[in-house]
Amino acid sequence: MTEPIDEPVLDSADPTDSAPDAAVVADAAESADQAQHETSPSEYSSDTAESRAGSHRRRLVQEGDIAADYLEGLLDIADLDGDIDMDVDGDRAAVSIAGGDLGHLVGRNGEVLDALQELTRLAVLRETGERSRLMLDIEGHRARRRVELTEIGVQAVEKVKSSGEPVSLNAMTPFERKIVHDAVAAGGLVSESEGVEPMRYVVVHPA
Repeated sequence: MTEPIDEPVLDSADPTDSAPDAAVVADAAESADQAQHETSPSEYSSDTAESRAGSHRRRLVQEGDIAADYLEGLLDIADLDGDIDMDVDGDRAAVSIAGGDLGHLVGRNGEVLDALQELTRLAVLRETGERSRLMLDIEGHRARRRVELTEIGVQAVEKVKSSGEPVSLNAMTPFERKIVHDAVAAGGLVSESEGVEPMRYVVVHPA
């Protein structure tokens, strides 16, 4: 009679022998997460800030290009000669026109220039869908005016420091008031705008 062959009995595997330890899994997950975010927060913030700055500058350059095309068309219609230059001045696009006889495009106290600037800003708005703070200058009018207004602000500061009394200046455009405010702040005093456009003016106060 044939003896039955005993089959080897396999031990049941302990599920804990092959299952990874919970702490190991947590460590692995943390390592993977760190590898995915190798850039430090400061580096990431720096890259993001640089990206935003680059994007902002490209937008301003685009505004200048649109403005230059628009102004070139106006000069052609008026049969006027002028060299158009584009730049980025701080946080705004800057476009200037020089050459030829363009004084009448500035007007008395820059009134025509201000109107042309608003028309140019509208042209940019139409193309981009965003409002522009573009600055237009013709024949260096605004550059010369900037020097004059800075001196007015300096003189007002000296007068206020000497008398101890507030000083009110003549009515100015927003562009002109900004220059005076900057000059007053540089002189260590404070100033504010009062009145209603177009007769809004700057008042310089003692410290």
